[in-house]
Amino acid sequence: MKCTSRIALGAAFAALLATATPALADLKIGLAAEPYPPFASQDATGKWVGWEVDFAEALCAEVKEKCEIVATAWDGIIPALTSKQIDVIVASMLVTEKRKEVIDFSQFYYDTPPAIIGAKNGDMDASPDHMKGKTLGVQVSTGHERYATKYLVPSGVELKTYSTQDEANNDLAAGRLDYVLANSSALYDFLDTDQGKGCCELKSIVDKPKDDPGIYGEGVGAGVRKEDTALRDKLNAAITAMAKTGKFDEITAKYPQLVGKMTLPKAN
Repeated sequence: MKCTSRIALGAAFAALLATATPALADLKIGLAAEPYPPFASQDATGKWVGWEVDFAEALCAEVKEKCEIVATAWDGIIPALTSKQIDVIVASMLVTEKRKEVIDFSQFYYDTPPAIIGAKNGDMDASPDHMKGKTLGVQVSTGHERYATKYLVPSGVELKTYSTQDEANNDLAAGRLDYVLANSSALYDFLDTDQGKGCCELKSIVDKPKDDPGIYGEGVGAGVRKEDTALRDKLNAAITAMAKTGKFDEITAKYPQLVGKMTLPKAN
């Protein structure tokens, strides 16, 4: 009788613990290993910081999941997702039809126009004809590479690709490039650095071709495996909730260089 009572008591206690401290599944958030300030970069201690890191942390809190950031090389981040090394991509990845053939995406969580920067010389003409014979740097496997290949290279612009945005910016500052095409928010951050202030200036904001959505897609979304529909729906609900509570504005306020320069989800 006493043994039965102990068993019953133990079972009740275990049930109470399970109710009081529900198990939280871990999500591995894939972040591009290459620095991409102000969205993601490592501080002096090696900790990942930036707008997108803050967004990922807020997203995990909203879906009530424990999350681990896993730095993954940009050119291998989709294979890492499909092979289940990571669960979600949060890496300024544009939602495009080609990528949607392989993975699925949440609704967009930010969008910014592309921009062209160049040497600080007062020449603000960044038209394709004016750039003929000049060298343009872009990060590989991005909408910027697709745009330059289709709309600038045919006009005689020489294209040079880089593994990271920092590499392209450094070559521009060193005079090894004439122009760089990238996300305007990332370029504003570079132009605000001592290096950027000394060398370069904004030449042009680029209009995304509306009749060619395959270039720049539908904004930036969180990538998930196609079969993870429940996770995708949870992320969508979380993004909607964050928009309603003003969380996006709260995060962005920490990065003055981004305020007013991003399109963010709006509360319905």
